[in-house]
Amino acid sequence: MSIVVSSISQGILWAVLGLALFLTFRILNFADMTVEGSFPLGAATTVALIAHGTNPYLASLAAIVVGALAGLATGLLYTKGKIPILLSGILVMTACLSINLRIMGSANISLLNQKTIFSGSFLQGLPKYFDGVFVGLIIITVITLALIWFLQTELGQAFIATGDNAKMASAFGIKTDQMTIMGLMVSNAMIAFGGAVIAQNNGFADINMGIGIIVIALASIIIGEVVFGDLSLNQRLVAVVIGSILYRLVLLAVLQLGFSTNDLNLISSIILAFAMVLPQARHFLKFDKVLNSLGGKNHD
Repeated sequence: MSIVVSSISQGILWAVLGLALFLTFRILNFADMTVEGSFPLGAATTVALIAHGTNPYLASLAAIVVGALAGLATGLLYTKGKIPILLSGILVMTACLSINLRIMGSANISLLNQKTIFSGSFLQGLPKYFDGVFVGLIIITVITLALIWFLQTELGQAFIATGDNAKMASAFGIKTDQMTIMGLMVSNAMIAFGGAVIAQNNGFADINMGIGIIVIALASIIIGEVVFGDLSLNQRLVAVVIGSILYRLVLLAVLQLGFSTNDLNLISSIILAFAMVLPQARHFLKFDKVLNSLGGKNHD
């Protein structure tokens, strides 16, 4: 039972990444590779600050700032430098690797005997792994409600319009470059904050912890959409959170079959590929049934 609770806890905490990537991948319509740099950047910043005696809550807020700066760098390269978004993200991601080493001073830092946001006396009294569930639910509820509110504002609608049709949005007077930069900053700020929270939950930060992050975040989005189908924008945000939990449970089920944890990235890619192919498979099967039905009628 505890291993299931652990998976649910991880699913809720990692859902922050899914919601963050939803802003760029689904609303702005591009996959931002910056996330593989901003995630460990947030983790490195927070863990390094905590290790030097900074309050864990202030350290977590610092992660938001550095993540937003990473998003700003990508946004400026894309909108002002006219560098393709994929390459802009890769450039910033690569730069973050060196910055993370500078911040940590080594390949990894432990939080052993350090206070974190999970060190409260109330949380320590909860059953094993329930501290992650409790903290995760608070964080994900606040973020989800904040995004629902934001996307309904005039600024949020301008942001959505930019993703739908940038040329038309620009014709209506919307400053699309600013909307794109804002989306990248908010998304990467959330990604870095997610890195900060997950690093504190794991008890360490590692230089390589950003590898494959975009696959995990995409899996939350795709699985949520595949399971629930057509939804409103607000409902899709909730579906991303549920998709993140389902992804972790599927991952747990696969690992229980005897696969090694060394295969996690491979398994994650397979799960994501399967989830993305499934709608097409459903469409093909329905089309095949229609053909069989018509064939049966013609035969009659």
